[in-house]
Amino acid sequence: MGSNKESTVKYTSGYLYENKGDPENEDTQKMKILGAGDALAEMEAALNEIADENPRIEADDDSPAKSLDDLRGLLQVTLAVNSSLVIEDILQVVMKKSIELLSAERGFIMLLDDNGELQFKTAFNICKESMMDDDLKISRSIANDVAATGKPVYTSDAQADKRFANQQSVIELHLRSIMCVPLKIKNKVIGIIYLDNSSQAKVFLKSDLFMFELFAQQAALAIHNASLYDHLLDLKKFNERVVNNSPVGIVVIDSSYNLISINDAALATMEKNKDDITLYTPQVEATVFFDMIPPGEIYKWRQMIDSALSSCQPFEDSRYFHNTGYEEKVLSIKISPTSNLPYGGDGLILTIEDITEKVIMEKYVIISEKLVARGEMAASIGHELNNYLTIIANNAELLAMNIEKDQADKARHNSRQIIENIVKMKRFTDGLMDFSKLETEVISYDVNLLIEDLLFSIKTQRQFKNIMFSIDLASDIPHIQIDVGQIQQVLMNLLNNAADATSERMEQSKKDGDKDYVRKITIGSSFDPADNKAIIIVADNGCGISEEGLKKIFQPHFTTKKSGHGLGLANCKKIIENHQGKISITSQSGQGTTFSVTLPREQVQNTE
Repeated sequence: MGSNKESTVKYTSGYLYENKGDPENEDTQKMKILGAGDALAEMEAALNEIADENPRIEADDDSPAKSLDDLRGLLQVTLAVNSSLVIEDILQVVMKKSIELLSAERGFIMLLDDNGELQFKTAFNICKESMMDDDLKISRSIANDVAATGKPVYTSDAQADKRFANQQSVIELHLRSIMCVPLKIKNKVIGIIYLDNSSQAKVFLKSDLFMFELFAQQAALAIHNASLYDHLLDLKKFNERVVNNSPVGIVVIDSSYNLISINDAALATMEKNKDDITLYTPQVEATVFFDMIPPGEIYKWRQMIDSALSSCQPFEDSRYFHNTGYEEKVLSIKISPTSNLPYGGDGLILTIEDITEKVIMEKYVIISEKLVARGEMAASIGHELNNYLTIIANNAELLAMNIEKDQADKARHNSRQIIENIVKMKRFTDGLMDFSKLETEVISYDVNLLIEDLLFSIKTQRQFKNIMFSIDLASDIPHIQIDVGQIQQVLMNLLNNAADATSERMEQSKKDGDKDYVRKITIGSSFDPADNKAIIIVADNGCGISEEGLKKIFQPHFTTKKSGHGLGLANCKKIIENHQGKISITSQSGQGTTFSVTLPREQVQNTE
């Protein structure tokens, strides 16, 4: 399968001549050849012997029959090479088909490693069927040169070729003809294929080199595709390991609710065995997702899934109560639409996290916070009650003395002081009783009354003394649905924080010699009829919070206090969110802090 030439070589019985297209030159050439005599006969015999081993020599390079045979052979080996995606199989096929196609005796395939070094991958010796270590004696310089330049190397007689005649491998193996071509992908060399012959009767031709290069192009593509397949297979296995080792359950379903994929965490959450699950393929009937759900929950799950399918928007339920039949779990569920599933079509990815332990711990934290708050208030309550009782006791003694002395005006004053302090005690204890109630049900309540009662109960406490309160309560606020005890707990926490912040700034002001600083707490309420929500503001002119602190302020166990436990504001946020409200903060270091609590007028009840 050689290239077209201006001259052709013809051999017949008795003479050999070269015709360059000149009619007059033909006779001259015949005369020279006939004069050669016996030498020509010997050359003819040699060519005929080689032609028996290399049929391409018997026909002109332009022979249609020969070209067709070459193309047919190339097609056959190309189909064979591309019949597998296993790289070891590909390399073996490439090697054996190279030997067959070019009638070579030996062959090697070398691929470049990550360091750009050629490494043997497979070798073949037609005499031994496989290569031994001693047989791997090809010229490294030939292979490295082809890999470096990307250009093939060819010689039909290595013994006489000045480039190779002195190489040890050529001498020891008595090599005659050598071909080495690069394996390329988009002009990037990935390796080489090497063939050689030691027999004088088997000669590689230029047309063989052209054929070999064509085959090498197809072989390189097949090797590259097999490498990509191996990479994708490794990536797929890696992703499967990541998904299966994830603590979060992951489920993929199609639009017909068939299971496409499910990981171990999801199976554990649903308390199902892998052997009981059949994933979807076109050939088998898959497990339907709803078959994994308790009958009483199917309606809710179908609502969530159909909502995500129909809207093509994510759906989320941060606290879903799931009863497996053996125990009740709390799940966090997120459903996200996806497309291009493995067997076509669209579907959903469900992430299911078991947060049961987390919810239980949150409940314990809230309970602990309430107990801590009660303990902290007990000492203050006892102290304030003692203050009232001391005043009452003193005035009772003075009342008796003034009556004996017939000092009616002073006696009336004493009795008035006794009555007033008894009233204060009653109001104080009433306020404490309201505050201590742990309401378990949401009721419609007056927010302003809640604030007034709370302020009355705390103003006389030690940490709130010497604080100027600014109170601005709107009169048009309707009753809103709240858990009274929990909202009081939130406001109490915010007020305690405000008192601590102003106390800290007061100490700093004294150090700085600032005598004009006055501790101040502002509390206000308003109502937004457009959103149908009440807003409560608690602000102070204390030490403020840094920008870094603001980012973590609602995180559990984060605190700016030396003796704080970091649970108060985290609980406040949870309580407000459970009321379907929102709590936010603004602050400036050294200037003060403002908390804003927004509560809806009515709680949206779960009908499930």
